[in-house]
Amino acid sequence: MNIQTPEWVKHAVFYQIFPDRLAKGTPPPGTTCPHLPLEPWDSPPTVQGYKGGDLWGALETLDYLQELGITAIYFTPIFQSACNHRYHTHDYYQVDPMLGGNQAFLALLQAAHERKIKIVLDGVFNHASRGFFQFHDILENGPHSPWVDWFKIEDWPLSAYDGSKPANYVGWANNRALPEFNHQNPDVREYIMQIAEYWIRLGVDGWRLDVPFCINVEGFWQEFRQRIKAINPEAYIVGEIWTDALQWLDGTQFDGVMNYLFTAPTIAFTAGDRVNLDLVRDSAYEPYPALDATGYASKIESLLHLYDWEIQLAQLNLLDSHDTARLVTIAQGDRPTVELATLLLMTFPGAPSIYYGDEIGLAGARDPDSRRSFPPPEERDQSILTYHRQLIALRHQYRALRVGTYHVIFAQGLVYIFTRQETDQTLIIALNAGEEPITVRCFPRDLNQIPKTLVYGQAEIEWSVGGDLRLELPPRQGCILASGNDGERAK
Repeated sequence: MNIQTPEWVKHAVFYQIFPDRLAKGTPPPGTTCPHLPLEPWDSPPTVQGYKGGDLWGALETLDYLQELGITAIYFTPIFQSACNHRYHTHDYYQVDPMLGGNQAFLALLQAAHERKIKIVLDGVFNHASRGFFQFHDILENGPHSPWVDWFKIEDWPLSAYDGSKPANYVGWANNRALPEFNHQNPDVREYIMQIAEYWIRLGVDGWRLDVPFCINVEGFWQEFRQRIKAINPEAYIVGEIWTDALQWLDGTQFDGVMNYLFTAPTIAFTAGDRVNLDLVRDSAYEPYPALDATGYASKIESLLHLYDWEIQLAQLNLLDSHDTARLVTIAQGDRPTVELATLLLMTFPGAPSIYYGDEIGLAGARDPDSRRSFPPPEERDQSILTYHRQLIALRHQYRALRVGTYHVIFAQGLVYIFTRQETDQTLIIALNAGEEPITVRCFPRDLNQIPKTLVYGQAEIEWSVGGDLRLELPPRQGCILASGNDGERAK
């Protein structure tokens, strides 16, 4: 099969936004804006409280994101809901009024596209909420409701709120607040397809699919892809799957997945024994036990052989997300861990994704702490922001970092070195995750060109006449060597 994925994704740098926590914006004059009691912006986040971030605020951050080098945004759910994370959807056709409603979203979409920034929305299609019209009708009318077959009803009466009684319907993860759709019902299936089509027709650039592995009706995701791609062949379809996703990445369903198979070993290598196990134990990914360079190389090479190369280039790579503790907190505040991991993220095949605030050192333990409000300028770590800008700029500058081949050339102790190559570009990326400076010799072969220019980090470099490389690497640091055509920023 000739697998095709969106060309723009291969060159994109994503920014993941949790809308309630990024920024409070200023709506246009005359816009109705409810005045609601909100949690203080700078107070610790809670499970149920709202901070008041909105899409007007997201719009006002676009210049900042453009300067950072962001070319795509993934929003966690924005549709009307009764929770701050909005995975409990009430109405799939209405943007939550607390976020500014459809007016704010359409203004943001236009402004983002003017800056050549793509917008990907979160599609929560496995389950809805107790406030979803069709389910609410069942709560009111019981077995007489015309919508009974839209959900997985097991018995009567339903108990949507009283935990002392059986729910008598299937809720995702046994959560009564999240009644699961009955995807065997063709009307449900058609409803979801039309929602997805509606927002793509309005100009949305793709869907991130929440828990898509829970929808196992034969042909569902194949039809979803066909209908979305019929409207926009370059729309991005990315699934939230934390493990081996081969069965969904056959070219007929998703373009890629959230690549936690990259996340876990990358943290295990760069953080090592610094990982706070209390923050990752019993999670859906395992960034532990600590890996040395040989172990990391083995994990990465296995990952790169798992999927078709076209799929590899469309993976959504990440270090953390709204579903995990933040890396800086997992690593117990160790800043070199974050820089080393970010270097690996920005030089790996697939689209890197930055969780809002990671670029300025925002900390956070498990949910809800990982969803803190974006801090004011005086509380942002400018040094972390600087190296994010540098690495993103290099990724845009060198096409080989986006679509070039990836080969490990050295992996011993805590030193890991690899190449990214295209016909007229060769880059060598080297990391020393150890606590001591080290000198290594490696013997890279089949290089298109000899990379002699240090474009990131610190290192002493010496090439022999025979093409052997001697590197002196400082402790807990990485570097990039480059040669060849500098290329140009991806369009």
